[in-house]
Amino acid sequence: MSLPSSIHTIVTHPGGAHKDELLACALLLQAHPVEILRRDPTPEELHDPQVAVVDIGYVHDPARSNFDHHQFPRDHTPTCSLSLVLQALDLYEDAHRFCDWLETLEWFDSKGAIATARWLGIDPEVSRKLHSPLDVTLLNWFASGERWKPGDALWETLRRTGSDLVRYLKTLHDRLQFIAAHHEIWEFPHDAAESTLRMIFLPRTDPLPDDPSLGLARFMDEHSLRLHGLIYPDRRGPGYGLSRYQDDPLLDFSRITDAPDVHFAHARGFLAKTHVTDTQRLRELVAASIVAD
Repeated sequence: MSLPSSIHTIVTHPGGAHKDELLACALLLQAHPVEILRRDPTPEELHDPQVAVVDIGYVHDPARSNFDHHQFPRDHTPTCSLSLVLQALDLYEDAHRFCDWLETLEWFDSKGAIATARWLGIDPEVSRKLHSPLDVTLLNWFASGERWKPGDALWETLRRTGSDLVRYLKTLHDRLQFIAAHHEIWEFPHDAAESTLRMIFLPRTDPLPDDPSLGLARFMDEHSLRLHGLIYPDRRGPGYGLSRYQDDPLLDFSRITDAPDVHFAHARGFLAKTHVTDTQRLRELVAASIVAD
């Protein structure tokens, strides 16, 4: 499945805006930097593959650039217009694999807040407490206009959002392969950790990835690695970052606050930074951070 090679306009629904069509439009912009019109599509536009119709029109037909899901039956797998655009870009499987928020967005947009809360196993009030003012501002901003074009601040923000998401999805495969090729597992004795506390270590390389820690947690999850913490190159300096995984209580990096080669240790103990590059000294710092039985 793929998009037509040329799209000159994106049309999405007027009125209130939602993250679904906002992100779907953002993804389309990274490949087709065209204007967005917020109004009902004409019959001619629904048949024109050079006009992308998003989240409106009651048609899903990627060959004609139509990406609506509202015509699907009630028992359809949770799907939104973002799902359909991701499918057309051949990014859907990777997005479901690497973007933990996607399935929740699909549920929320197609099934509603209450059904989504039940699916997540949480009280609906919890989801309301997670609302972000950034979401509100961007959605209200998008809803305030009927036409968004290149050069508009919001249009540029949306295109950057789509480009960042595509870049993340397309580079994460390479990053996971990089981690697989370079990582080490360090072990430390500890009775409370089934006799062994285990850390993943990623050495400094030349060149160094832009975000050295990116993908480490995902790599651990995908390989079912039961680890307690991470050691990775510090992107802001010549040394390393040390962090505990999923807030593991067996590590407390505030214990090494006063070490002369540690320039930062969070008071809550989940993170520390050191300019040390010697692996033996790194092991000593981790050992000093282990919480006793």
